[in-house]
Amino acid sequence: MTASRGIQHFFRNLSRAEFNNSSYLRPSLFINYRGISSKLFVGGLSFYTTEKGLSESFSQYGQVIEANIVMDRVSDRSKGFGFVTFASEDEANNARAEMNGKALNGRVIFVDTAKPSRRFSDGMPIARGPPEPTVDT
Repeated sequence: MTASRGIQHFFRNLSRAEFNNSSYLRPSLFINYRGISSKLFVGGLSFYTTEKGLSESFSQYGQVIEANIVMDRVSDRSKGFGFVTFASEDEANNARAEMNGKALNGRVIFVDTAKPSRRFSDGMPIARGPPEPTVDT
């Protein structure tokens, strides 16, 4: 399935309520789907770093599509890490090389290429109950 056919299939299967949900319309969703963006993991962030500040810090190395800081649901504070999505892999590699080990808001940050989410990348089913007994023949 080509990328354009995949996107058409994606929109055809959305209900109107799902389509109006803004999480489906994030720019990084489409760019990641087309496979032309690169996402960086940024660790060691200060609790005072904002998504806007993170985006501005990395934008000097290329076009930042999205900057997210992961928040704790209970305390509503930063967990100290986030992600920055660039429009191209070259820009992301340049930003990773330049920003890794630099200070941002009083903290030394480390930057690496983001790994795919383990929830969907394993391909292994979730275990439900004890394993099936094996039959030796």
